[in-house]
Amino acid sequence: MDRNIMNMAKEVAIAAAYEAGRLTRERFGTLITYDEKDDHGDIVTEVDHLAEAIILRKIQRVFPEHRIRSEEYGENDLNSDWLWLIDPLDGTNNFAVGLPLFAISITLLYKLNPVLAVIYEPMTDRLYVSSEGEGASCNTHPITIDKAKDFKKARVGWIQGHALQNQERAVKLRHYIDVNTKRMMRLWAPTLQWCMLARGDLDGIIVYNSEGEDLYSGLLIVKEAGGVVVDYDGNTFTGMSPQPYLIACHPKFQNYFINMVKDGLQ
Repeated sequence: MDRNIMNMAKEVAIAAAYEAGRLTRERFGTLITYDEKDDHGDIVTEVDHLAEAIILRKIQRVFPEHRIRSEEYGENDLNSDWLWLIDPLDGTNNFAVGLPLFAISITLLYKLNPVLAVIYEPMTDRLYVSSEGEGASCNTHPITIDKAKDFKKARVGWIQGHALQNQERAVKLRHYIDVNTKRMMRLWAPTLQWCMLARGDLDGIIVYNSEGEDLYSGLLIVKEAGGVVVDYDGNTFTGMSPQPYLIACHPKFQNYFINMVKDGLQ
């Protein structure tokens, strides 16, 4: 893996996230209409497209040969070991209803493994950055999951695919987690939950088949902050998956959450 490409990619991703974030912050609270993307409650706004255009322009100007997959734009179908995943406005539903919980998510993968993650939360001006093997930071300050403390009941983030909201198995597990934890959190902006876990303010995250452009930035940040990401059987998760069923947490809580999921699915 070319470190020069990585260094340049980090600069480009940070600049793109800041510029797109500035746009979303300026446009927050001004939205009049939005469009339904599907029958599952997902929506898209003009700001999604404008923020996406900013990010795509900056990446394509420097890396015209790289593959790109973005939330609204789709894929450019280039053949490259480098793949950018972009969610220009993670938390569009929040943005649309005036809830200031949303982020810009940019991920770079090399041979389908996440190697760079940039998440920017415009309303709090928090920039999360992580590179493979170099740890994770928030506004240049290192963050770590290691401050996590033992608990009687956990604070858990739940991330679920839009199309599976009413699936019987998903509802069963979601209900079990809800009643057997201190709090089950659903922010409508998954990247912010990953950042909370990475800095030790959540105890774990359960992912129920939610693959998208925003997933892999959070995964990398949590791993680089000292967390583990495994499937429901405890196998270490690497690469990409079209149907991810995952647990992320501090290493010492891994068995606790594996057993929670198994009990919830019985």
